Amino acid sequence: MHEKAPLLNATHREKLGTRYNDRLRAKGGLPAVVYGRGKDPVPISLDHREASRFIHKGEKVFRLDFPGQKDMDEGQMVLLKELQFDHLGTNIVHADFARVSLTDRIHTKVPIHIIGEAIGLKQAGAILMHPTVELDVECVVAELPDFIEVSVADLDVGHGITAGDVKLPVASMKLLTDKHAMIAQIVIQHEIVVAEAATVGAEAAQPEVITAKKPEEGAEGAAAGAKPAAGAKPAAGAKPAAGGAPAASAGGAKPAAGGGAKK
Repeated sequence: MHEKAPLLNATHREKLGTRYNDRLRAKGGLPAVVYGRGKDPVPISLDHREASRFIHKGEKVFRLDFPGQKDMDEGQMVLLKELQFDHLGTNIVHADFARVSLTDRIHTKVPIHIIGEAIGLKQAGAILMHPTVELDVECVVAELPDFIEVSVADLDVGHGITAGDVKLPVASMKLLTDKHAMIAQIVIQHEIVVAEAATVGAEAAQPEVITAKKPEEGAEGAAAGAKPAAGAKPAAGAKPAAGGAPAASAGGAKPAAGGGAKK
């Protein structure tokens, strides 16, 4: 592990604070801190591109080249403990490292690599679920693997592989993840279809709105011929009832044409 661990070149950060860290990042640097083993924390700067490349590959343990620093041993081994990302969650903006020895037992996370083609995937509608992507383990630094392989070649529909089923690469490694955590599982993906009959039935179940009954044919005429109540004035333009006296016109009634008054 000591020979395989990537080498990171570090320099001391003289100035601290958000403003100076932003300037450092603008120049291609990555602010970081190294702590642990009874020594004071040391603020350092790394090459952002170099460090990010190793971190994204899944590297956890590094050799740190930090010349001229009494608090750092030559070729100091460090373990990546925590990362901070920008608001988009894609760009690393800060890293924390802990000093370790090759013989130290550590708690860390190891990524899972799924290998093989599951026999259950040959069935129509079958998909592979992979909810747990890393395992929490305890192991010696020198025995920390880059990843743990899990074969799903024999996995059939309705079956799964849990964390307890995974064979750890080293006998001294201890599993800290819940042994019932699902690593891989083959399930059938069902398409949910809403029946049109259900929609039609829902519409049919709506209560019927009863509107006012329209008057039957001839009823309107009967209503029009109805006499007004006693003392009520006839509507404007209404004709007098049959046999009734004509209404007097303004200025008095005119005599009939050609008729004169008899003496």
